[in-house]
Amino acid sequence: MTYLHQATDTTPRPAAAGETTTIAPGGTPPMYTLTAVTKTYQQKKRTVTALAGVDLVIPAGQMVAIQGPTGGGKSTLLQMLGALDRPTSGTVRLGDSELSAAGDHALAAARAREIGFVFQGFNLIPTLTAAENVETAFADGSTPRAERREKARAALASVGLAERADHLPSELSGGQQQRVAIARALVKEPSVLLADEPTGSLDEATRDEIVGLLEGVWRDRGLTVVIVTHDSAVARRAQRRLRIAGGELTELGPGA
Repeated sequence: MTYLHQATDTTPRPAAAGETTTIAPGGTPPMYTLTAVTKTYQQKKRTVTALAGVDLVIPAGQMVAIQGPTGGGKSTLLQMLGALDRPTSGTVRLGDSELSAAGDHALAAARAREIGFVFQGFNLIPTLTAAENVETAFADGSTPRAERREKARAALASVGLAERADHLPSELSGGQQQRVAIARALVKEPSVLLADEPTGSLDEATRDEIVGLLEGVWRDRGLTVVIVTHDSAVARRAQRRLRIAGGELTELGPGA
């Protein structure tokens, strides 16, 4: 089932019978369009189905939470959205670009240009300062060094860490490290922010701070934000909630 975004109502609805084209408000294409996406793996002598014919539309500027049990397909779906893998069948489109048929170079370019990633484990380099970790987003070398430094420090300031730019990760709390990771994801001004269990290793108070930061980023920058989480308290703060289990995607209504 494909879900559409309506101009007068932020609650998605199922597509009408035979409806195949989805247009977001203002006549612009959605950020993501997944059509009949399957992903299977061979595990010893059996075939494992990670995604089972997923149809999904995510309008540009929407904040979406994806929940589900371990092994239900969350990480695989996020890999499709992040241009990190290709489906076994079906199509994945990011704006006007079809990722499912793209080569490795095109996928890498899409990741560098359009997508910011935030992970549970922060993925910071321990020997680099906060600012230097943010600068690693410019690893392709196309941005002059002075500009990299300026943008990295501005990104840290935007997440409340201007005074921690020269600190190593070991000198930062878990919440501060995640803020550095968010700054790194945002520094190249992507269209999409994908967060994989971004609060999974944080205490409750810090979790709420990080979710509040992500909400602020979503509202202020107009980003499309997709959060994979086990935490219902995090998921309920998203504009839209989805659940994936057994590779099948369902929409969760308010209060679910």
